[in-house]
Amino acid sequence: MPHVPTSPARRLAAGLAALVLLVAAGCGSDDGGGKAKATPTPAGATDTAKKPDVPKPTGPAPRRLVTKDLVVGKGPAAKAGDTVTVQYVGVLYKDGKQFDASWDRGEPFSFPLGAGQVIPGWDTGVVGMKAGGRRELIIPPKDGYGPQGSGPIPPNATLIFVVDLVSIG
Repeated sequence: MPHVPTSPARRLAAGLAALVLLVAAGCGSDDGGGKAKATPTPAGATDTAKKPDVPKPTGPAPRRLVTKDLVVGKGPAAKAGDTVTVQYVGVLYKDGKQFDASWDRGEPFSFPLGAGQVIPGWDTGVVGMKAGGRRELIIPPKDGYGPQGSGPIPPNATLIFVVDLVSIG
């Protein structure tokens, strides 16, 4: 087969296409099965001064806690024992329906991190955040409300929270 010469522009385009494929292949979720599709980035994800819109996810729900930093804050990272103040939106993974949001009450929520006063997915998922950061948490039932559910949260529900870390005290 004869060698077909290519232009520098064509070689550059081919190289960029290969790079995009390599980066895309390296992306994935931490669900243990590699089948859940990542949720789209919430609208307004980079503006932590506004309540984010959390889009309905696609694909099967992950079986393990998945965290995704949408905005990385500044300063020291939150650790167990710190009292953190957050704003958040919580939606059901199944249908994207909102069940709670501190934003709607106009008041952030404070809790001691790692003290068991919130669901395990929060105690684990907020660790490492910095003030001013925004993180998406996809929480499986075992790290959420489990088989009993809670109020508007049905039994065995996977949850999505977008959490803004306002401060660490």
